[in-house]
Amino acid sequence: MKIYIDRQRLNARAQAAHIASIGGMVLLLISVAIAMFVPKWSSFTSILMVIGAAGAMVGIYLANRWVRRPRPEESLDKALKAFDDNYRIFHYPSSLPCEHVLLTPSGMIALEVVNLNGYFSYRNGRWKEAMTMGRALRYLVEERVSNPVVLAPSLVKELHDRLDRELGAETVVPIKALTVFTHPAVELEVEGGPIPAVKVDKLRKQIAMPGSRLAPDAYDRLCSYLEKLTVS
Repeated sequence: MKIYIDRQRLNARAQAAHIASIGGMVLLLISVAIAMFVPKWSSFTSILMVIGAAGAMVGIYLANRWVRRPRPEESLDKALKAFDDNYRIFHYPSSLPCEHVLLTPSGMIALEVVNLNGYFSYRNGRWKEAMTMGRALRYLVEERVSNPVVLAPSLVKELHDRLDRELGAETVVPIKALTVFTHPAVELEVEGGPIPAVKVDKLRKQIAMPGSRLAPDAYDRLCSYLEKLTVS
């Protein structure tokens, strides 16, 4: 499998996580120092504490997404490494509604990655996330999980619209979307039929797409377009 990644975008977001975390902590320390050593400026203490706490929380949130290992692209690459070079994965392409796209000989798959520990289920047509005490405490600094049943059709439609504008409506590309859970301790239970969500160790089984292979010209045009969006 061929791998394309926008390293500049990835590094910029990781750097933003570090800056927000360090900046927030510095402001918190300054607010404590003011309260202890310059009491007459204590009116600024509350403001600095709020700004510092907010900055630290933003930094933690960004670090959970862009710094914590394994990162989403690492988990996807490992799960799909056995595929040949007719399969190409694009990480963090600009101006697309998803951050990971897999191009296969038969179409395109949008991959929404969730790296959270927890219990997620689909029963009786309802998607549910179990809200444990630990998850509640971390809720503000962890990513949100969209309902895959609702997310997948909207992603597919937006990608179809985008490709029609960029490549022309005559270039017909089958597209599907999957939410991929990458945390090793995540629990995913589905009852009542397949839904567009899968644990990363089962991802390979979901890659096959019905229908014939893409025409060589359509495949090459799509590959060039995605590469242009990904490689800086």
